[in-house]
Amino acid sequence: MTQLLSKYSPHVYAVTRVVVGFLFACHGAQKLFGVLGSVQEELGGMGMMAGLIEFFAGILIALGLLTRLVALIASGEMAFAYFKVHAPIGFWPILNGGEWAVLYCFFFLYVATNGPGDFAVDSLVDKYRKTLYSGKIG
Repeated sequence: MTQLLSKYSPHVYAVTRVVVGFLFACHGAQKLFGVLGSVQEELGGMGMMAGLIEFFAGILIALGLLTRLVALIASGEMAFAYFKVHAPIGFWPILNGGEWAVLYCFFFLYVATNGPGDFAVDSLVDKYRKTLYSGKIG
């Protein structure tokens, strides 16, 4: 069973990166545009900054573009959100409503350390760069 499932691991990781990035962008869209059952954040506040990070980081992570850097920023934003908004309510994420912040934080930290994986613009750029420097193009 391990061998069967292991061969799909890179593809599942890539699809998970795309789906989680899209969902993160949806959180940003809620804050920025007041869509998906939410109210638009006021201009200039921390909510607007969070919305910008979530929307654009989510899109870039889903595309696999600048993945490591953007995932690190998104992870940091989620850690900040947890300690600023949720931790003052109580220690346990399940009780203070911070489960999503913790999950996003650690998932994006994993993406930052693991890289974009398959189906990513970064991977295409790396492959092109290696081909270009090997002398096989032009």
